Amino acid sequence: MGNSYAGQLKTTRFEEVLHSSIEASLRSNSLVPRPVFSQLYLEAEQQLSALEGGSRVDNEEEEEEGEGGLEPTCPPNPYQMHPPPEGCCTTDGFCQAGKDLRLVSISNEPVDVPAGFLLVGAKSPSLPDHLLVCAVDKRFLPDDNGHNALLGFSGNCVGCGKKGFCYFTEFSNHINLKLTTQPKKQKHLKYYLVRNAQGALTKGPLICWRGSEFRGRPTTAGPCSSSLFPPLDSSGPLAAFSSEPTPGTNASIPPGAPPAGPASDHPSLTAATSPAVFNGQDSPKHQQLVKSKLSAVPRPSALGIFSNSGPPKKRHKGWSPESPSAADGGYPQGGGNRAKYESAGMSCVPQVGLVGPASVTFPVVASGEPVSVPDNLLKICKAKPVIFKGHGNFPYLCGNLSDVVVSPLLYACYQNSQSISRAYEQYGASAIQPISEEMQLLLTVYYLVQLAADQVPLMEDLEQIFLRSWRESHLTEIRQYQQAPPQPFPPAPSAVAPVTSAQLPWLAGLAASSCNDSVHIIECTYSLAEGLSEMFRLLIEGKLAKTNYVVIICACRNAAIDSCIAVTGKYQARILSESLLTPAEYQKEVSYELVTGKVDSLGAFFSTLCPEGDIDILLDKFHQENQGHISSSLTASVTKSASLDVGGAPACTSYSLEPPHIRPFQLAVAQKLLSHVCSIADSSTQSLDLGSFEKVDFLICIPPSEVTYQQTLFHVWHSGVLLELGLDKEHMTKQRVEQYVLKLDAEAQTKFKSFLQNSFQNPHTLFVLIHDHAHWDLVSSAVHNLYSQSDPSVGLVDRLLNCREVKEAPNIVTLHVTSFPYALQTQHTLVSPYNEIHWPASYSNGADLYPENKKYFGLSEFIESTLSGHSLPLLRYDSSFEAMVTALGKRFPRLHSAVIRTFVLVQHYAAAMMAVSGLSQMKNYTSVETLEITQNLINAPRQCPCGHGLMVLLRVPCSPLAAVAYERLAHVRARLALDQHFEIILGNPSSGITVGKHFVKQLKMWQKIEDAEWRPQTYLELEGLPCILIFSGMDPHGESLPRSLRYCDLRLINSSCLVRTALEQELGLAAYFVSNEGPLEKGPRNEGLESDAEKPSSTDNEDEELVTEGSTSEKRSPVKRERSRSHDSASSCRSSKASSSALCGETSAQPGGPLPGEQTRSPQPCGPVEEGRGPGDKQRLRAGQGPPAATSRHSPGLAPQPDSSLRTSQRSVQVSATSSSQLSSSGSSSSPMVPAAGTLVLQATQCSMTKACQQPPVVFLPKLVYDMVTSTDSSGLPKAASLLPSHSVMWASSFRPLLSKTMTSTEQSLYYRQWTVPRPSHMDYGNRAEGRVDGFHPRRLLLSGPPQIGKTGAYLQFLSILSRMLIRLTEVDVYDEEEININLREESDWHYLQLSDPWPDLELFKKLPFDYIIHDPKYEDASLVCSHHQSIKREGREPSRKPDDLYVRRHTARMRLSKYAAYNTYHHCEHCHQYMGFHPRYQLYESTLHAFAFSYSMLGEEVQLHFIIPKSKEHHFVFSQPGGQLESMRLPLVTDKSQEYIKSPTFTPTTGRHEHGLFNLYHAMDGASHLHVLVVKEYEMPIYKKYWPNHIMLVLPSTFNSAGVGAAHFLIKELSYHNLELERNRQEELGIKPQDIWPFIVISDDSCVMWNVVDIDGGGERSRFLCDDVDFNLRVHSAGLLLCRFNRFSVMKKQIAVGGHRSFHITSKVSDNPVAIVPAQYICAPDSKHTFLAAPAQLLLEKFLQRHGHRFFPLSLKNHAHPVLLVDCYLDLGSQISVCYVSSRPHSLNISCADFMFSGLLLYLCDSFVGASFLKKFHFLKGATLCVICQDRNSLRQTVVRLELEDQWQFRLRDEFQTANAKEDRPLFFLTGRHI
Repeated sequence: MGNSYAGQLKTTRFEEVLHSSIEASLRSNSLVPRPVFSQLYLEAEQQLSALEGGSRVDNEEEEEEGEGGLEPTCPPNPYQMHPPPEGCCTTDGFCQAGKDLRLVSISNEPVDVPAGFLLVGAKSPSLPDHLLVCAVDKRFLPDDNGHNALLGFSGNCVGCGKKGFCYFTEFSNHINLKLTTQPKKQKHLKYYLVRNAQGALTKGPLICWRGSEFRGRPTTAGPCSSSLFPPLDSSGPLAAFSSEPTPGTNASIPPGAPPAGPASDHPSLTAATSPAVFNGQDSPKHQQLVKSKLSAVPRPSALGIFSNSGPPKKRHKGWSPESPSAADGGYPQGGGNRAKYESAGMSCVPQVGLVGPASVTFPVVASGEPVSVPDNLLKICKAKPVIFKGHGNFPYLCGNLSDVVVSPLLYACYQNSQSISRAYEQYGASAIQPISEEMQLLLTVYYLVQLAADQVPLMEDLEQIFLRSWRESHLTEIRQYQQAPPQPFPPAPSAVAPVTSAQLPWLAGLAASSCNDSVHIIECTYSLAEGLSEMFRLLIEGKLAKTNYVVIICACRNAAIDSCIAVTGKYQARILSESLLTPAEYQKEVSYELVTGKVDSLGAFFSTLCPEGDIDILLDKFHQENQGHISSSLTASVTKSASLDVGGAPACTSYSLEPPHIRPFQLAVAQKLLSHVCSIADSSTQSLDLGSFEKVDFLICIPPSEVTYQQTLFHVWHSGVLLELGLDKEHMTKQRVEQYVLKLDAEAQTKFKSFLQNSFQNPHTLFVLIHDHAHWDLVSSAVHNLYSQSDPSVGLVDRLLNCREVKEAPNIVTLHVTSFPYALQTQHTLVSPYNEIHWPASYSNGADLYPENKKYFGLSEFIESTLSGHSLPLLRYDSSFEAMVTALGKRFPRLHSAVIRTFVLVQHYAAAMMAVSGLSQMKNYTSVETLEITQNLINAPRQCPCGHGLMVLLRVPCSPLAAVAYERLAHVRARLALDQHFEIILGNPSSGITVGKHFVKQLKMWQKIEDAEWRPQTYLELEGLPCILIFSGMDPHGESLPRSLRYCDLRLINSSCLVRTALEQELGLAAYFVSNEGPLEKGPRNEGLESDAEKPSSTDNEDEELVTEGSTSEKRSPVKRERSRSHDSASSCRSSKASSSALCGETSAQPGGPLPGEQTRSPQPCGPVEEGRGPGDKQRLRAGQGPPAATSRHSPGLAPQPDSSLRTSQRSVQVSATSSSQLSSSGSSSSPMVPAAGTLVLQATQCSMTKACQQPPVVFLPKLVYDMVTSTDSSGLPKAASLLPSHSVMWASSFRPLLSKTMTSTEQSLYYRQWTVPRPSHMDYGNRAEGRVDGFHPRRLLLSGPPQIGKTGAYLQFLSILSRMLIRLTEVDVYDEEEININLREESDWHYLQLSDPWPDLELFKKLPFDYIIHDPKYEDASLVCSHHQSIKREGREPSRKPDDLYVRRHTARMRLSKYAAYNTYHHCEHCHQYMGFHPRYQLYESTLHAFAFSYSMLGEEVQLHFIIPKSKEHHFVFSQPGGQLESMRLPLVTDKSQEYIKSPTFTPTTGRHEHGLFNLYHAMDGASHLHVLVVKEYEMPIYKKYWPNHIMLVLPSTFNSAGVGAAHFLIKELSYHNLELERNRQEELGIKPQDIWPFIVISDDSCVMWNVVDIDGGGERSRFLCDDVDFNLRVHSAGLLLCRFNRFSVMKKQIAVGGHRSFHITSKVSDNPVAIVPAQYICAPDSKHTFLAAPAQLLLEKFLQRHGHRFFPLSLKNHAHPVLLVDCYLDLGSQISVCYVSSRPHSLNISCADFMFSGLLLYLCDSFVGASFLKKFHFLKGATLCVICQDRNSLRQTVVRLELEDQWQFRLRDEFQTANAKEDRPLFFLTGRHI
C-alpha cells in the first residue's frame, strides 16, 4: 500500500473493504461493526500473513533497500521535480525559507514540536553525510511491527516553522531534498531523533517501515535465514548489527524509546555491554508457541518466518519528543537494552527470550482510539504506573508518555504457559489443551490478591502457578501418557469446567473483593482503551491510593479476551520500572541525576533535618568548638594505645596473620581435580596423553580488579607452587609471579599470546589455563566485534579462552573456577557434566569427613541464623531505613531509588558519627542499626592496647554514588576530628587501595613490616584496621575480606536485579571461616554449620525449619517460618524511632563495647555476631540468662541492660527479659563518650580481633532481598534459589520442575543443563552449531564451591600434585634387592665366556657349567638346590620366613623411565598408536583364530593350543595356504646380520593383568619389528583381546585355567622346541642348515619394564637362571637345552600390585565362615569333615610344602648335607631344607648322586619314566621320609605298587592326606612313609 503520487486511494481495494464491512455488520451479533478505515489502514492480520508467507512483496518493499544498499533491479520511473518558486533558497540542507535543517547545526537548539508529532531525520541524496530534521505526525509513521501507518503524510518544517504539509512530495520540495525518484516517506524518512545526556539532538534508531526490519540485504540466505549476524539495515535497537558504521551513540535505544526523562536522554552503546546484546534471537521455546486464536498476535521475530531472524526493530507508538518514556515498548527511561532486564526486574527472564531490548516484537497490535496519558501523572501518583500487556490487542497510548512504562513480560509469560503441553507431545498427547487465556488471567488475579503490601510480583511464581494448575487439570492425561507405550484410547475429558470469557470479569471481581482494594478490576465493554482511560482518571482523582494492581479486562470479542494489568502501587511500580534498566543504563541514569543536579533537592532536604536547621552548620560549629584541643577520651585512648605498643608495653595478643596452609578440604578438592584429569587421560577419546608430559605450567585469568590481581599474586607467591613446578629456579621475584596471573583488561591479549606461543613451543609441558571467577564476562566475542570501540574488554574471555588455538592444543587443559557456575551449566555448555568438580560436603551421615579447626559460614548458615530458636540473626534488614526510603521515594518520584537509598544511608552514617562524637541530638536522625555499626566502629579500637578495630563493608554498586558517599563521609569525619580513629577507603575494581599514612604506619607496626615503601594492596592486608570500606563496582570480582570484617552493609545493593548469581554474589561477600574452638552456636543442628556444598548453596540444612505455616495477622510478606524478628529494628527490643530514652541510655552504655556483640543492648545490635564468637555461647545463653525469647518478636518494648550475668559470661550479648532499670547507672554519665565504669572494667582488654575468628559478620539487606532470601517454597527451598540463575541465560521452558531442596550440586547442575539455554550474547550460544553431537570440550573442567571457601588454594595445590604425578608417571618402582647366596662359591676352575668370543657359539655355550645356586632375592626363603660343586658348609642359613604377602615387603627403588621402557594399556602416544592396533589398513580387532596341535608323551595325549593372530601379524607365521592351516612360527637365521628386527620371539605368560601388564614393547624395542606372544588362560582371552587387539595371543587349554605360571612356562618350552624342529625341517628343504636357524626365545615376565646394559667389574659371564621359576630352569637344563644369564644385562621388574600369582586368594568355600585360613589347614585327612577351600589344589600343595615341608621331612630340617631327593619337579620345602633335583628322562643331564645320602624322597605326579629300577640308584638314610603325590587315591595305590615302594618304605593308613579341596575341584592326594 502507501500513497500514490497524487495521494488518492486505490479505489478497488476501498470498495472491496467497504463491501465486506457492510456484509460483516449485517451478520454480526455485535452492535459495533469493525470500522471500514480500521480494516483498510490497520490491517495487521493481513500484513502479518503476508509477511509470514513471505510471498507478497509490494512494489514499495522492493524499493526499501537498506542504507547504501542496491537500487531496485528495474530502473526507477523518471521523476520530474516541480521547479522551485522564484527567489527561494535552494541550498542543500536548508529549507526554501533559508533556514538550516541539518542535524549537526540545530542539534542544540530548542525545537518546537506540537503534541502528537515526532522529530525524524530525512536523508538527502545530495547530502549523504547529513540528516535533515523534520517534524512528522506520528500517525503517519509505523508502529513497532512496521504496520499501521496511516496513508499520506502530515509534517511541519522545523526551520521556518511552516506547518500543514499534507503531501510528502510537497514537503520534500520545501526541504530541498532534490530527488530524482518519486518522493516516498518510506524511502527518505530514515531515523527517529532523540536527545542525548547533554540534551543534544542525535540520530536514533531507524524508522521501522513495514516489513523492512525483517528484510536483509540481497546477500542474506533466503527467507528463512537464521544467521546469527544478519546484515540488516542499520535499524532497530541494535544498529550495530548493520554493516555500516553505528549511527550515533543512541543505537541502543529501540526505535521510539524517546528521551525517557533523565534516563533515556543518554542511552548509548555502553548499555550493550551487558550480557544480552543480541536482541533479536528468541529462545527456541518460541518455536513451540501455540498458534492461538489471536490471529492478530504475531509471534516474535526469531522464528525464522520472516526473511531474516535479526533483531526486531520497534518504536513506541505515540512517542513524542517530550515523553521521556516509551508508551508501548516497555522501555521506560532509556529504552535500549533495558528490556532484557525486564525479566530481571520481575526476576524472570521471559522464556520467549527477551534476550535484548526488543526481543519480543511487540506482538500486541494496537487498535481503537488512542488513550491519552494525563499530564502530571507522576506528580500526582508519586510513581510511574507499569502496564503489563496481557492477552489480545493493546491500544495506542499518547500524551504524557514519560509517566508510564509498558512491558511485554506478562504477555511473554502467558505465551510460554500456552506452550506447556508441547512437552507432552512426545507421549502423543495431542488432545491435551493448554491452559486457557481466561484461566491464566483468573490465576493472575488470584496471585496478585494474595501478595503482601511489601511484595513485588515475580514471573517465576506466576509460571509455576500456571504449571500447577495445568498439571492438576490434566493429571489423568499426563499420567496416562507418561506410561510407555501410550494407551490407545483418548484421554478422559477434564472434569474442571472451563471458565468462559463472560464469567471472567465476575470471577475476577469476586477474587479481588477480599483484598481490601489492593487489586482493582475494571471491565470494559468495547476495548482496553476505555479501561485504561478509566484507570488514569481514577489515578488522577486519587481513588486508587490503596490499590497496588489494576486488572483491566475486555471480554467483548467473540473468541478471545483483551487484558492488561497495571501496577499502580508506588513501591511495586518503582521497583518494577527500575528493574527494566540494564546495569549500564542504571549507572548512566544515576550519573545523569548526579551530573544534572537533580539530586540537589534531596541534599537540601537532608540538610534541614537537623535540629539546628542545617547539618553542615552544626558540623562547622562542632569543629570550631573542638579544634586544637580534642578532649574526647576516645582520641586519647587511641594515641595512648599506639604509643604503648611502640614503647614496648603490653601489646595485643589477638592479632595474628595466619600463615598460608592447605586445609584438608582443599587437599580433597585438589585430589578430585587430579582424578578428573586422569580420567580424561584414561578415556578412549585420547584427548589427553599424560604420559607425554614432563612438567606443568599454568596461567590464571582473573577479572580486571586490581585487588583481586594482587590477592592472586599473593596466593601464588605463598603457595610455593612455582618452586614445586620447577618454574622458578632462580630467586623468585614479584615480576616472575606476575607472568602467571593475567588480568583480563585491555592489555591481556599480548600476555595471552605469549602463553599460547609458549604452549605451542613446549609440547611436552602440560599447560593448565585457570579461569577464575568464571561466571564473569560470558559475553560472546561476536558481541565484541560489534562494540569493540566502546569497550575493548567486552567478550574478552570468549576471545581468549575459547579461541581455536586453546581448543585444539593437546597440551592445554582449561579449568573454570567459580562460586556461581549456573551460567556455565546450560544446554550448550562446553563442560561435560563428568568434568564438573563440586566442593565436597563436610558432613555425611553425621560424620565429619574432613576435620578442620575452622568451620565455613556461608549463605545457608546466615539464613539459618534468622530462624526462630536461634539467638540474634546474622541476616537483618533495617525497617526504619526502609521506611524513610519509601517516604522519600514518594516525595521524589523522579529520582532513581538507588540515589535515594544512598543519600539516606550516608545521612544515617553521618548522623550516627555525630551522635557518637557527642552531638546526641542527632541520634533521632539515624537508624538503630547504623548507630550500632558506627558506635562499634569508633569504640572498638579503645578496647585494644594496640588500637585494633573492625571493618564495616558498605556496598555501593554504582561507582558515581560510591564517590558521593566517600566524599560526604570523609567530610563529616574530618569535621568531627575522627580522621585518626578510622579510615574510609573507596574500593574500586579498576584501582588499588589508598590508605592514609597514619593507618599505613599502624598496619606496618601490627604486621611487623620493615619495608618503608610497603602499602596494603589487598583487603586482607587491612586486618584489624578500623575502617569503612566503600566497595563499588556492579559486581564483586572475587576480592577477599579480612577477618576483622564485622558488618556487611548491603542495604544499597540493586534489589531489582533479582537473579540467583547476583544475589548470591553479594551475600558471598560475608562468607566467613569461624573458629571451631568456640562453637558459634550449639543449636539443635550443630552439624549444619558447615555449608553443604553438595546442595544448592542457599538451601542447605533447612529441613526442620519450615516450622510455622502461619503468618502474622498483619499482612507482611508471607515468610512461612517463625523467624526471630530482631532483624527488623521496628520489631526488635526498641522503638524504631531512635529517640526513646532507652536509646540514649543504650548509647552511653555502649562505648565500652568494642564490637556489636559486645553491646549490651537489644538483639539487633550485632548480637549474633559477637555472641557467636565466645566459646559455649549457646549454653551460656540458655543456662545463664533465661530464655532466648528475649530476642523474639514478642518483646517489643524491652530496653537492654548490662546485667551482672554479663560479667560472668564474658562475651555474652544476651539481653535478658528483665527490667531496664540498670540503664540509669550507665546512662547517667555526663557524656556518651565516657563509658560506664562497669562496662569498661568488663571489656577493657577485649580486642575486637579476639572474637574475629569466632563470629561471622552481620549482614544488612534491603527488605525486598531479605524476604527473597529468607522465604521458602513449599519444599523448604529458599525462593532465591529458584530465580533465574544468571542474566546471561534464560529458561528453556516454563514447563519445568522446581529445584528441590535435597538436590546435590551435581543434580542441580543437571537441572540447569536441562532447563536453561544461553542468550545469544552468551559465549556458549553457538556451541551446538559446531556439528559435534555432544558439544563438550574434552579438556575443560569446572570447579565450583561456595565463595571464600578456599578454591584458589585448592587449585594451586592441584597444580602441585599434578606436577608430582607427571613426574611420578615418568618413574617406576622396580624391585631392588641384593643377590643372595653369593658366599656359596663355585669351583675355581670354571670357564667363563670372554667378551672377545664369537656370539652365539653353541659349542662355547655347551662348555659353560650350570649354576644350581639360587641367587634371585625373590627366593630368599626357598629350598636350596644341591650340586656336587658346592661346599657343604651351609648350616648357618637361618630361616627368614616372611609373611605371605611377601611382594609388599620386598625392597623397591624408584627409577626414571628411559625412552626404552615397556608400558601398560594406559600409555597413549602418537608413536605407538599404530602398534596398539589402530592401523589404517586393518580394521580394529581384525584377527583370526588358529589351532596348533602337537603330541606330548608325558601328558599322554595331543596338546591343542590356539593362536589368535591379528591380520597385521600374519607375516610371522607359515600357513599351508593363505588363510589355511597354521604350520609353524617363522624363525630367523643366525647368519642374518640385519639390525631392523629383533630375532628372538618373546613369550609373556600373564594372568589378571590385562590393564597393568607391560605388553607395549614398541619403545622398549625402539620401534624395531619383533614377535611378541601373550600367553593367556582360556577364560581371560576375551578381556586381553579387548585391551590388546594387535597382539598375538597363545591361548592355553582350559585344563590350565587354574594352573600357575609354571604350566605356561612348560608349554612355552614344549611349543618352542616343537616349532624349532618344524622350522628346521621347513627351511632345510630351502637349503638352510639346521644349526643356522635362530634357536633362542625370550620368556619375559609381564612386569619387565626396562632392560639395561650395565657394567660390572670383574667376574665375566656365568650361566645361571634367567627366569624366576626354578623348576622351569632345572627342567630346561636337565633336558639339555641352554639357558644363559648375561652379567651385563639388567632387567628391571616393576612392582605391580594386581594380578600375577597374587590373583589367587585362598578362602573357604563356605561363604559365611569368616575365620582366617592358615597354611596348616591347606591339607586334611581324606573323608574328613574339614572345611574345603576355594583354591586350586596345586596352589594349596605348594603353599603347604613351602610353610610346613618339615612335617613331611623331619629328618631333613637344617640337615643340608642330606637333602631331599626331588624327581622331575622342583618344589619349595622351605629355607631350612635342601633339595636335590634329578630328571628321570633318558639322556637327561643330572648331577652325580653317588656321594649323597638323602633324607627324603618326593615323588610328584611321576610318569612312566620313573620306575622301580630308577629309584634303586639312590641311597637314603634310615628313617628318611617319602612323600608320594598323585591325582587320586587310586593312582596313589597303583604308583606304590608299580614302583615297588613297599620293599623299602613303611606306610600307615593314617599317613594318607589330601589337599583341602572338594571332590569336584579334584584334590591332590599324598601318601607318606618311612625308610626301613
